[in-house]
Amino acid sequence: MQWLAGASAEVVSRVRASLPARRVPAAVLVPLVDHESGLTVLLTQRAETLKDHAGQISFPGGRIEPEDQDAWHAALRESYEEIGLLPDFVEFAGYLPDHHVITGFRVTPVVGFVNPDYQLRIAKAEVHDVFEVPLEFILDSANHKSRRRNLGDLTFEVHDIPYGERNIWGATAGMLMTLRRMLQAGGEKPQ
Repeated sequence: MQWLAGASAEVVSRVRASLPARRVPAAVLVPLVDHESGLTVLLTQRAETLKDHAGQISFPGGRIEPEDQDAWHAALRESYEEIGLLPDFVEFAGYLPDHHVITGFRVTPVVGFVNPDYQLRIAKAEVHDVFEVPLEFILDSANHKSRRRNLGDLTFEVHDIPYGERNIWGATAGMLMTLRRMLQAGGEKPQ
């Protein structure tokens, strides 16, 4: 439950208990676009007509299907289906810890470096828009806004990352905060 990293053990335990017992495996691509000027994070804004997470800022991804070899291949397949990102433009970098989301998914974030010469073909039924945010912006804690979140009778703190007129929140912000913590723990910042 990386998105609850600052919460007490009691809160984490109570949130875990409120989640569905069976969590659907899913994978998302955390695409770091490798521009000469520095890394950016490629994000999508989901279509308003979707059943789950409508209009939210997210990474490309979705359920891991039986034909997917692993989370990496599921993330590549979903990225191609949603935004037309060709797998040849993505280099595997690693995994972040799984994120358990309240909608019943166990999401495996897969980090990949994306060639900046990519071209997209957006599936408008799933994705409203695609945009990039400088990784430096995301890593800067001055750009994080904490807020209280309620889940049943529990209240805990989460972080949003406002960017222009958009707000990165929920599982996506949680995954970015995990990436930030892992980069800080490693003592290195991507160039």
